[in-house]
Amino acid sequence: MRIGEIAALVGVTSRAVRHYHHIGLLPEPARQANGYRAYTVRDAVLLARIRRLTEIGLSLDEVRDVLADDAGRELGEVLTELDADLARQERAIQERRQVLAVLLEAPLTSDGPLSPALAALLEHAPATTSPAAAKDREHLALLDAAGDEAGAAVFAALRPLAEDPGVLALYERLDELEEAGVDDPRIAPLAAELAAAVPDEVLAVIPEGEPSAAGFGRVLLDDYPPAQRAVVRRVMEELAERVRRRETS
Repeated sequence: MRIGEIAALVGVTSRAVRHYHHIGLLPEPARQANGYRAYTVRDAVLLARIRRLTEIGLSLDEVRDVLADDAGRELGEVLTELDADLARQERAIQERRQVLAVLLEAPLTSDGPLSPALAALLEHAPATTSPAAAKDREHLALLDAAGDEAGAAVFAALRPLAEDPGVLALYERLDELEEAGVDDPRIAPLAAELAAAVPDEVLAVIPEGEPSAAGFGRVLLDDYPPAQRAVVRRVMEELAERVRRRETS
């Protein structure tokens, strides 16, 4: 992704992204041969966290503290202090306090702040060290950054899938394809099993036009190495076909 694409995806301006680079809040990504910055999904997730934290009233210095790996205050401490300050202000800030209250009700994690819907989904997902599973969490966090009702509905529908222990085995098989070629014979059967594991209830609530290899789907595909990308593309195509069959039946 280029700077304009990541800015549009997360809902900020390109100028804001450049400012975050300038003050060291958002690390500069690698540059392509043509000199353009090449952003990844991980960059988008971090930018989305910065946007969400500033929206609830944190200063950029406080955001820096929250994002620090081994220094600065914990997120809970910062949010509690902000809540005490907002409580002393007048009605003009009531909407901000309501947003803050929702965030404080959700579990505080290293990926946070998360919406209550996504926090509830991740709370019931089994623990795993799978890189593919970690990538899925990043993708869900990116969807969560949109902050709309569609995302909450998707998270609720994904609950049975997250609780299915068989999904972990599918993640492990996807991990095994990290350095494989696009002609690997394991791609097609794994894609079929992954697509079959997605409940119809999820398809009923996904945003219009998804899953697809364009827009949000294209960003996700770019985040995978070749063989894994081939699997995910096949899954998207199968799910899109299932959506079309449901709409025409």
